[in-house]
Amino acid sequence: MSHGSSKDLAVGVDGFGRCPWAMSTDDYVAYHDQEWGRPVHGDTEIFERLTLEAFQSGLSWITILRKRIAFRAAFANFDPEVVATFGHVERERLLADAGIVRNRAKIDATITNARALLTLQDREGVGALDSLFWSHRPTRHEPRHTLSEVPASTPESIALAKSLKRQGFVFVGPTTMYAAMQAMGLVNDHLVGCVANSA
Repeated sequence: MSHGSSKDLAVGVDGFGRCPWAMSTDDYVAYHDQEWGRPVHGDTEIFERLTLEAFQSGLSWITILRKRIAFRAAFANFDPEVVATFGHVERERLLADAGIVRNRAKIDATITNARALLTLQDREGVGALDSLFWSHRPTRHEPRHTLSEVPASTPESIALAKSLKRQGFVFVGPTTMYAAMQAMGLVNDHLVGCVANSA
């Protein structure tokens, strides 16, 4: 196979090759081209992405992507200090909010994770979640030529899941964490030849 492009690339109407999962809607194309795989830093920013990945479990990512503005409004722009104070009244409000995914376990997990983040910051300072997350970036990562080469989890995502669980985070399994690592740029799983690799 040529090292210049992947046989699994999908060519859009603009003539550019992209990862095939990105081609179903304009929302996906924009997310793929502008966000997915680009480095994300900051405790609040990572908290948001971890929350959205948890809510995505069992659903299509496009569902979460289209509700992201509503999620930000519902969870106070993912300010952990605010979310950590949520109690019964806020839980009931969230369960009644049609703009988000109304799943009690995932709502409770978000509140739990906000509290875990504050505890981590109290112990290690602001930026502790960022440091923990990025400390699991692989030292070696092979370019992906085909979709079959993209794993569901890796040793690094398994280690990250364990590290987060030790800090009190929930809904952070190895598969969910690998999806987060892909989305936040710890690994580059854009296929070889994808237009995003030249952006």
